[in-house]
Parts: sequence; structure tokens; C-alpha cells
Amino acid sequence: MSLKNKENELPARKTDRGHFDKLAIKKIVECIEGGMPRKDVCLVYGVSRSTVSDWMREYGSASYKVSKWGHLNNAQKRSMIRAIREGRMTLQEAKLAYNMKSYNAIITLLRQEKENSELSSDMDSKDNKGSQGEDKEKKALRKALEEAELKIKALNTLIDVAEDQFKIAIRKKPGARQS
Repeated sequence: MSLKNKENELPARKTDRGHFDKLAIKKIVECIEGGMPRKDVCLVYGVSRSTVSDWMREYGSASYKVSKWGHLNNAQKRSMIRAIREGRMTLQEAKLAYNMKSYNAIITLLRQEKENSELSSDMDSKDNKGSQGEDKEKKALRKALEEAELKIKALNTLIDVAEDQFKIAIRKKPGARQS
């Protein structure tokens, strides 16, 4: 792509603060989608890389966004990883089938999946060890609950006997006003 072409000339910046107008932004986005490296765009137009990334995220075409790194959903990632792990697919076949830009992206996904599976297996083993302790704890809590219920029943019986013998109301009447 020729950099000195009249089509690549941009209108002047719009404000003193240095904002580009929409036409200039769209031309820069078109240059990148047309194959011009972002580094060259930054040098030619005097724009930072982060600004160009923001513009591509906001103004880039849907087809361009799909061709970038994060285009696989979780189900596709799991499917690809499972196929590679089971030997049904090589890295090269996965790269072509899932339209990945590089092998590093696939390897990164494989590493992340391995770390996640190791963490979940560690958690499962801790749960199994902890379940024996939880059973003992549950038994102790059940026993404490039974004792508390028995104590409540005994106190209620004591109050009933005292009310009958001494002919006084010990329990609070429902709806009574407090002083």
C-alpha cells in the first residue's frame, strides 16, 4: 500500500486537544484492515498503539474482529484442546481448522487448560480428605442439636409445672405490651 497516495492523506486534527475526526479514524481502520501493519500506521499518522487498538475494537469490521485472537468461544476452545490431547488433531490441523494465527495461541490455551485441570484435581482431593472430617463434624453437630432440643423440652416442662403449682403466669402473653 502506498503511503503517499492521496487517499491516505488525512484531514487535519479537529481540535486543539488532538482528536481525530471520524473520517480520519475510519481511514486508519481501513488501512489496518487492508493489511498495513499497526506499527507503520502509528508512525505515519502519529497515533499511539493503544489508540489504534481502541479504534480497531470500536470501529473495526466484524470480519476483522473475528479473525483476531479472541474469536473462539469456550466450547470451541474445549473441543480443540480435547481433540489435540486425544491425538485426533495436530497443532497444525487445529491452527487451520480454528483459523488461529499462531501455534503460540494454541499452546497457551493448552497450558491454561492444564493448569485449570490441575487446580480442580487438587480441589477434589482436598474435598475427599475434608469429607471425612465433615462427617465427624456433622455427627457432633447433630448430637449438640439433640441435646439442645431435649434441654428446651425440659425447660418448657419445668415452666408448665411451676405455673400449675404456684398459679402464676410465667410465660409472656402473646401481643402483650412492653413497659
